Amino acid sequence: MTELTTRASSINRALDQIGDKWCLLILQEVFWGIHSFGGILQETGISRGVLSDRLKWLQDHDCLRRRGGARHPTYHLTRKSVDLYHNALMAVVWEDRYYDTPDIQAVRLVHRNCGKAFVPRMDCSHCHQAVDGRAVRYQPGPGATRDVRDKKVRRRSSLSADAVPSERHVYRNLVNLVGDRWTANVIALALHGLHRFDEFHRELPVATNILSDRMRFLVEQGIFEQRPYQQRPLRHEYHLTDKGWDLFPWFLTLLQWGDRWCDSSGAGHPMALTHTTCERPLTGQVVCDQCGEEVRAHEVDFTIQGMSPSSAAGG
Repeated sequence: MTELTTRASSINRALDQIGDKWCLLILQEVFWGIHSFGGILQETGISRGVLSDRLKWLQDHDCLRRRGGARHPTYHLTRKSVDLYHNALMAVVWEDRYYDTPDIQAVRLVHRNCGKAFVPRMDCSHCHQAVDGRAVRYQPGPGATRDVRDKKVRRRSSLSADAVPSERHVYRNLVNLVGDRWTANVIALALHGLHRFDEFHRELPVATNILSDRMRFLVEQGIFEQRPYQQRPLRHEYHLTDKGWDLFPWFLTLLQWGDRWCDSSGAGHPMALTHTTCERPLTGQVVCDQCGEEVRAHEVDFTIQGMSPSSAAGG
């Protein structure tokens, strides 16, 4: 397997571990309490071979733990994967805002601490104001080095969002969007202020035709809008739309998870973020919009219309 060298990034490290579409779908099903090989197979529509490969991958990276014998194994969350809970909540919030997703509309989250149904919100842990990606400044952190990464070939799956059979697949459109290495990387770079094709290409060691395809896809999905900056020849900049900017909380939870779990070098955070609203170091905190307390997986109950109540991140 060939390798590539890129600027150290906790988002890249996290995406390299769990950013594949099938990994995201599998983790989502286990979050909802589906633990058997057959159950995951049925709910994701994945092939047996790909499912076996991704389950092994997630175990190798300590995101799933296998229990039971060889004939009837079950797969369960680890401390590392439970820590993706806030990331999943931000995915649900974004999906519900931009898509008519009946599966989300059927979900009701209840915060045990206040006893109320709630919608998760991303706040700054210092000023307790809602976080907007446009109010963030970036500086190199202590771990701002270079990463040597495996160069995997990841094509966008031809599986459409609606083809996944799971009744609990509540952020299928986001998975279709970010479940590809380069597409997710492009969005992350745009959040850092990159606009021009050449700027993205300098940061991403990817063929120009692949990058062009991803940029076109993001325009079609309403994440980018094109703005001409040169007429002869015509060239465009790519700017995030409101829909694109609203992905920031999802990426921030991913960055914080990567900082915590994916730093094998021990050098520290590659990137330091400042919340310009309060000029303090930014740590995103997912809170209950009713009582303002931080939301923890074991303190949330969820119900789905037609199903019995469950505890979040069960298993």
